[in-house]
Parts: sequence; structure tokens; C-alpha cells
Amino acid sequence: MGSLMWLRALVAACVLAGTARAAEYPAPKSGEFVAHDVRFHTGETFKDLHLHYLTVGEPSGIPVLVLHGTAGSGQSMLTPAFAGELFGAGQPLDAHKYFIILPDGLGAGQSDRPSLGLHAKFPRYDYADMVAAQYRLVTEGLGVSHLRLIIGNSMGGMHTWLWGVTYPGFADALVPMASQPTEMASRNWMMRRMLVESIRQDPAYQGGDYTTPPPSLRLANVMFGIATSGGTLAWQAQAPTGDKADALVDRMLAAAPPLDANDFIYQWAASRGFDVAGQLDRITVPLLAINSADDERNPPETGVLDAAIKRVAHGSVFLIPASAETRGHGTTSMARFYAKRLASFLDGVGHP
Repeated sequence: MGSLMWLRALVAACVLAGTARAAEYPAPKSGEFVAHDVRFHTGETFKDLHLHYLTVGEPSGIPVLVLHGTAGSGQSMLTPAFAGELFGAGQPLDAHKYFIILPDGLGAGQSDRPSLGLHAKFPRYDYADMVAAQYRLVTEGLGVSHLRLIIGNSMGGMHTWLWGVTYPGFADALVPMASQPTEMASRNWMMRRMLVESIRQDPAYQGGDYTTPPPSLRLANVMFGIATSGGTLAWQAQAPTGDKADALVDRMLAAAPPLDANDFIYQWAASRGFDVAGQLDRITVPLLAINSADDERNPPETGVLDAAIKRVAHGSVFLIPASAETRGHGTTSMARFYAKRLASFLDGVGHP
């Protein structure tokens, strides 16, 4: 999902009762890999690209790659609602058995990004560039030649589809979530375009050479979050009156905005060229796409995902039913809705 800080806080508050039982898992460890002589799809180059990552579990474990959403980081996946439902003893991705790799994507978290000095002169990366950087981190940085599973959420889900067609067979199984493998278009791209334009056209942005964050950054972030995540039934349950709706908006506007406008623009604009629909026959390993019925960015009623999954040899879809407990595009940040399905899927893949 788009890792909007206010939305994560909202989800955390809404599932507080459920997270009390979230399991503990080994403490995460931090690392950094430097990829040399990186070439981007634009032809731009970067001599030394620093990529930050976290790992959970021992390197001797079975390797699993977990990919975060837009504007998130590896750390953003370590919530009670996600990691606490998956990484604990006896859970589907038990970190006492698996070696879990959580990269900070290129342009996000503690990896190299525009705000570290180049601002709007930072190379214009796309999702293919981000996946290529992840591949180098996994293979060169961590010495992993094969993965048991790649699982990703929202942008991480799209990255999972990209991994499947770019490096066929590198993982035993793929689980893209809150995503589709088709061209970034329709409302999903239209809203992203408006998000980016709202900031770029703010006079305070100054072509990326601002000294203070453009005021539009906070407003555009909250507007995009309400419009494209949260779930219709959930919003109705939480804000059934004008006063309650105003109170929610006030809390969202009072939350800290994204840290840097250039980072933010790059992160959302990077999705523009995504489209692997014509390459799905390259995916030969089992794939489970997990989406929610109330996902505002990937609405199931279009039939787009259903048509695409037919082109994946061993593909299937698990659609989480909408309810007042789900959160639209944010639903897959709560693993309780699909932990059992994920476990049975991995059992079906066979033992590594």
C-alpha cells in the first residue's frame, strides 16, 4: 500500500485488539549494501548506490524476500498486524526457520534517494530499476542465489510481479498483494498523477529546490489517502456523521507530513511505466495474488486481475471480502485476513 503515516496509525488503532496476540520474533538486524556502477532505464548512472535493508532470522535459514509499499521501508513491514502475524514461532513465515530480507527500496527508507543531496537531479528511476537494485542486494550483497518466496504489498506487490517475469524461477513461489500485473492506468494512475501534480505545481516547490516543504505536500497526501485507501464500509463505520468525519480529517491533517517532497514525487511517479501483462507466461512457479474486494486502486469488478491470472500457469487469486473491518487498499497490511491461506499455499508448493 502507499505507506501514508496517518493511514498506518489509523490501521494500527483499528486493529489494536487483534495485535495483542501478535507473536514475537527475532530482533531485526540492519545492513547496507553498495551497488557499484548502476545504470538506470533512462541511461543515467550512479557510481555507488547505497541500499539499506533489515533481516529477521539467521542467514542459515530459508530465504524470503518481503517488499514494502510506496513511500514505505523495510521497517514499515515490521508491524504487529503484519510481521506479528507472520514471523513468529509456528506462523507462516516463522523467522526461526526462515531468513527474512526486508529491503528499503531505491529512493525510500535509508537507501539512496533525492533528499540526500541531488534533489530533483537524482536519476529518474522506475520499478524495473528498483527491482534490479533488489536483485543485486540479494545476490551480491547477501549471497543468496535462490529464494523460497517473494511477497510484497502494493508497490511491493507490483515488484513481486516484476521479479516473476524478470528473474523466472529465482523464487519457488510468488505472493503479490494489493496489486495487478497490468499497466498502471485508470483511477490508480490518475490519482497518482494528481498527487504528483499537486506538489509540482505548488509555487513553493520551486522546481525541487525548495528550502521548506511545499504546503501542498500535506494536503495532497491526506487527500490521496482518503480517496484511494481505507475502505468504503470502514470509512462509513468510522465517520457516519459530519462531525466524526471532520474529526478524522483533523487528525490526519495534524499528523506529520512526508519528510521530503522530492522523495515523495519520485516514489509515486516511479509507477508510471509499470506493465508486465504481456510477459506473464514467463512465470512458471506457483503464484498467489492476494487482493481485497474493497481495494480502491485495484477494484476487482473490472475483471482485470481475473483475466491476467489466467495467463499465469500456476496462478490463483485470494480475494478478501469487504467489511467494516477491512481497510480497502490497506487491508493487506493486516495479515490476519490471509495468514491461513498463505500457510496452505506454501504447504502446497512443497518443502524447500
